[in-house]
Amino acid sequence: MSAEAVLDLFIDNLPNPRYGGVMTIQWFPGHMAKARRELEERLPKLDIVVELLDARLPFSSRNPMIDDLIAKKKRMIVLTKADLADPAITSQWETHFKDRGIATIALDIKSGTNVSRITKMCKDIVLDTEQAKARIKSIAVGIVGIPNVGKSSLINALVKRRRANVEDRPAVTKRQQWIALEHDVILLDTPGILWPRFEDEEVGFRLALVGTIKEELLDLEEVSLYLCEFLSAYYPTIIKKRYELEEIPKEPEVLLELIGKKRGCLGQRGVIDIEKTTRMLIRDLRAGKLGRVTFETPGSLR
Repeated sequence: MSAEAVLDLFIDNLPNPRYGGVMTIQWFPGHMAKARRELEERLPKLDIVVELLDARLPFSSRNPMIDDLIAKKKRMIVLTKADLADPAITSQWETHFKDRGIATIALDIKSGTNVSRITKMCKDIVLDTEQAKARIKSIAVGIVGIPNVGKSSLINALVKRRRANVEDRPAVTKRQQWIALEHDVILLDTPGILWPRFEDEEVGFRLALVGTIKEELLDLEEVSLYLCEFLSAYYPTIIKKRYELEEIPKEPEVLLELIGKKRGCLGQRGVIDIEKTTRMLIRDLRAGKLGRVTFETPGSLR
């Protein structure tokens, strides 16, 4: 199977519990299976693995397969896209992982905040003894994570030039590549790897909202209704401010229509265009126009 066979997938997509059923998404393109095998082969050569998680959804963006693969390796976690996440909750996640013995840092790649600390932290973790300092002359760092979590953007920020491919859509990096960073640090960039199936509909919705999985996998109207329900419960001020609302309807369907009306998303005869409204709402979230939103807290883990 070619690397481009991203659509080599099958979907069992029934209505989710919020709308009367159960949703299971299955996705495991050939290039992702290959990437996992190659990562397993390269792991013995790595001194440390840097796992990238989306700061807006650290739980949902953490691939359990990757976690299993690197369980015995030295590692650190980078919470990417922190500029889009709720800063108070990001701080909670940093504490959560640090309390479990994993060095963690939040990263805003656009501003460059904390980028320079990553290689220093890797060195401190690997060269933690005098014996290690004497034995290890060059550190091999593996960068891993799910699609669209910011791996290539991070590497570009580290090397300070466009060395890796960057695009805001999932599965852009199709192959592994070694990149010399400093005279004593080399990086292994790997394609984003998703796990074979999402059995939790909320995980699927959250990953779709931030652009990790392809939009064809889910009904975007249901995704946007989930977003309306979530924002109404946890970030009502954001909704009111962005869409100039005095009150928020209890029903997410009514809220979605009201947003469409406020934004002029109208079709023939003045009927609200739900598809247009849906895409506009999701686009606003991804661009940060709604404000800094986080979908999960450490306390919400089940």
